[in-house]
Amino acid sequence: MTEKIDWKHELIDSAKFNKKQEKQLKHGAKSLTDSWLLGILYTRWKKLKSIRDQPSPDCRSSFLEWNKKVEDVDTCQS
Repeated sequence: MTEKIDWKHELIDSAKFNKKQEKQLKHGAKSLTDSWLLGILYTRWKKLKSIRDQPSPDCRSSFLEWNKKVEDVDTCQS
């Protein structure tokens, strides 16, 4: 079973913050801008822990590829 990590408390223990940032970490976001600030603080914590996100897969395709697939389906159905 995975252990739940309290990143907010780890971040508070690891660095000094201004009063607003500390309040955000302790009490959570109350508005959209507060949630942006928490996102920035979470990113700071991940950098301190050297946690890297997995790159997203490349799901691009061109219109020509899509159009060819549609044509192939049309020819199979007729």
